Amino acid sequence: MADFMELVKWDELLLATRETIYMTAISVLATFILGLLLGLLLFLTSKGNIWQSRGVNIIIAGFVNIFRSIPFIILIVLLIPFTKVLVGTMLGANAALPALIIGAAPFYARMVEIALREIDKGVIEASQSMGATHGHIIFKVLIPESLPALISGITVTAISLVGFTAMAGVIGAGGLGHFAYLEGFQRNRPMVTLVATIAILILVFIIQFIGDYFTKRTDKR
Repeated sequence: MADFMELVKWDELLLATRETIYMTAISVLATFILGLLLGLLLFLTSKGNIWQSRGVNIIIAGFVNIFRSIPFIILIVLLIPFTKVLVGTMLGANAALPALIIGAAPFYARMVEIALREIDKGVIEASQSMGATHGHIIFKVLIPESLPALISGITVTAISLVGFTAMAGVIGAGGLGHFAYLEGFQRNRPMVTLVATIAILILVFIIQFIGDYFTKRTDKR
């Protein structure tokens, strides 16, 4: 047990955990904003909705489908030139953020669109008949009515982002993935990899608990 305690570099594990939390928190926030915006546009520009526009809907849907379909590890490589221009380096936690956000936002956008489509059309039509503005319909009807599903969706996305950070760590982004690969796999220390895995699982359980709590609190049913 003593040898195991000495084998794991706990200060580096703590730093890696902080980097993973940092990458996840920033990317979840940006993903929520961008994904919500894209999802609203997908829904509102679709047939029969207040901003109906086939051309705009096709463009947005195309963007979402393309970036949602690219495997994350390939997306990181494709975005290296963009990341270097934006951040100045391809290494470190900040360098992983563009790929994390661009990879997750389209995924969440589809979840937002699905959540909005589940809203009773009668609620929207009633608001329109009472003279509600488009802004009122979006912020007072669509978002509040779909809030439990939106929170559930961002919870699933946040958990996926934790996994994305682990993949990004393998190519130098830092975090628990980098720690597990560098200190565990490359140095043939399976117990170190196991500790990093347990730390990731704890983060996932915490995210799921928080997401479930707020989903239940906002569910009016």
